[in-house]
Amino acid sequence: QVQLVESGGGLVQAGGSLRVSCAFSGRTFASYVMAWFRQAPGKEREFVSAINWSGGSTYYSDSVKGRFTISRDNAKNTLYLQMNSLKPEDTAVYYCAAAPSVLPGREQYEYKYWGQGTQVTVYS
Repeated sequence: QVQLVESGGGLVQAGGSLRVSCAFSGRTFASYVMAWFRQAPGKEREFVSAINWSGGSTYYSDSVKGRFTISRDNAKNTLYLQMNSLKPEDTAVYYCAAAPSVLPGREQYEYKYWGQGTQVTVYS
């Protein structure tokens, strides 16, 4: 059974940076495409970024493109999201998700496994 555990969330001033991580266990990490989603208070969970098994293909939502970078370390079974130039509207619970697929998707239903989330709060 796949388990995902996020870490690294916190409180950061607007314009600052933060890196969140997702530790993967239970299966072969390199066999899974990975993604980050987020859910702000009172809003639906939305796609942030996704990455293929090798890290060679990455995808971003328009709202974070150019500011966030997704990456993975298959030797460490860990997914990362580097967030720069943070804005108050980036405040949300950030979830990592995994799918035993070839192509990363942007829809929640495409992902079978989910972490518990980590809170990111950006203040102005």
